[in-house]
Amino acid sequence: MRNINSVKQEFLKKWIWCLRKYSSQKKNMSLLERKKAIKLSADLAMASTRNKTTSWSKALLANASKNSKNKVLTSHVLGSSSLPQRVRKSSTNYSRSTRIRTCRNTLRRNLAVRRPKDRVVASFIAKKLVQKRTRRLKSLLPGGEFMDDASLVEETLDYVQSLRAQVEVMRCLVTASELMILNPS
Repeated sequence: MRNINSVKQEFLKKWIWCLRKYSSQKKNMSLLERKKAIKLSADLAMASTRNKTTSWSKALLANASKNSKNKVLTSHVLGSSSLPQRVRKSSTNYSRSTRIRTCRNTLRRNLAVRRPKDRVVASFIAKKLVQKRTRRLKSLLPGGEFMDDASLVEETLDYVQSLRAQVEVMRCLVTASELMILNPS
């Protein structure tokens, strides 16, 4: 895991840089455009702190570069390197029908062992619950739909750490701006 303070410092530098670049492209912005600029800049800064080493950062950069207006800013953030390609489905993922067949086969084997019926039902329910939560986690993580279960946990931990750093930096900025408003001198 990375040092949280270095992540926060790098995020803050890149976020401010992205905001400046975006605002220099567009002088008069509405409130909605400002909100989009802040979110886009935060996403790009957070993803670029990982230098395209994680799937979630590649997915965030790919999503940001979909819009032609954002391609210029994305390419500035990435420097001279090319824009990320679309995240492809991992070859280790199984199709839904294969997973269902595997679950059915596992269930048949469990029934063949002649376990008590309650244990089979409980294990089936537990397996379904884990699968449901895994699908939910994949939907929350950028690019998570294309990850296998093993890398999903590692990527999620890294993404949560980056989000935590982002939130802490934004909180510090809000607190500082409130102090400046209350004590203008």
